[in-house]
Amino acid sequence: MKIFYGIQGTGNGHITRGRIMAKEFRAADLDVTYQFTGRPQDKFFDMEVFNGHQWREGLTFSTNNGKINHLRTVFQSKPLRFLKDIRALDLSRYDLVICDFEPVTSWSARRQGKKTVGFSHQYAFQYNIPRAGSDPMSELVLKKFAPVDFGIGLHWHHFDQPLLPPVIETPFNAEQLRKNKIVVYLPFENQQHIIKLFSRFKDFEFHIYSPEMIPSPFTHIFCKPLSLTGFQKDLADCAGIICNAGFELASESLQLGKKILVKPVHAQMEQASNAAALKALGYGHTMQTVDAAIIEEWLYITKALRVTFPNTAKHLVQWIKAGMPPIDQSWCHQIWSEVKIIPVDLA
Repeated sequence: MKIFYGIQGTGNGHITRGRIMAKEFRAADLDVTYQFTGRPQDKFFDMEVFNGHQWREGLTFSTNNGKINHLRTVFQSKPLRFLKDIRALDLSRYDLVICDFEPVTSWSARRQGKKTVGFSHQYAFQYNIPRAGSDPMSELVLKKFAPVDFGIGLHWHHFDQPLLPPVIETPFNAEQLRKNKIVVYLPFENQQHIIKLFSRFKDFEFHIYSPEMIPSPFTHIFCKPLSLTGFQKDLADCAGIICNAGFELASESLQLGKKILVKPVHAQMEQASNAAALKALGYGHTMQTVDAAIIEEWLYITKALRVTFPNTAKHLVQWIKAGMPPIDQSWCHQIWSEVKIIPVDLA
């Protein structure tokens, strides 16, 4: 079986999920070609697992100080280039097309009459799950950005819907937790403002990751470039993480038993809904702006939850190898039965 797998590269969560799927595909001896879009080609990192992937420009969203700028998003898009990429992608030799919310693959497959299967958190929104910040534009984006014939939605809870747990792995296990160590990943915020805000909390050590590294003048603040290995090592022994409300990073943090404080990107319905779900499930804390008072209160919280998710990637690959039979609730419930929720004391 020859598989074409398109992955959205705007955020690191889609790529992280793709890396995990790639390992399971390789273990199952399946032939997979990967395509990435959504960011400049030189901004991808740690891509060796994909064995020579394809790249196209695709579509992405423009943000400014933690908020999606719809007007700039429209002006910066290149519709003629996007249409050209759709026409140039030849899927004729592939038996299956998989899409992780990647629009060039999605629309090219539709144009060529190829059946597409979607694996992504975004496809969970076709079901009755917690939602917040919904508006007609957001709903349209979810439906039309990267449509598929059959989408398998991923979430932290099934909500009595045919959903699956996150595709997640945690390769680093810290021997000792550092209770005053906090990882910060707020790439859409002004990093100078972030450094200044955290400078006041001198009882804690902050490891700030961002696409554009800015030197820190403070001894308790460490600013670091994006790195898969470095980030995972810091996440492994920290007490908590402050981040945007993306799905994959929150999933990894839950699996590791970290306390979580999320700030959703404004005008991004998916992130607002993720924040609402974390709060409703009791899995994390939220703030609508980077709020010093909320951060200070959260820093002194000493309780968290570890949510141990199963190897969803392996289940999905086995489902593909079995011929992709119809998915029913009993199969989903069997996978969810492997989830365990364990209290964690961070004191």
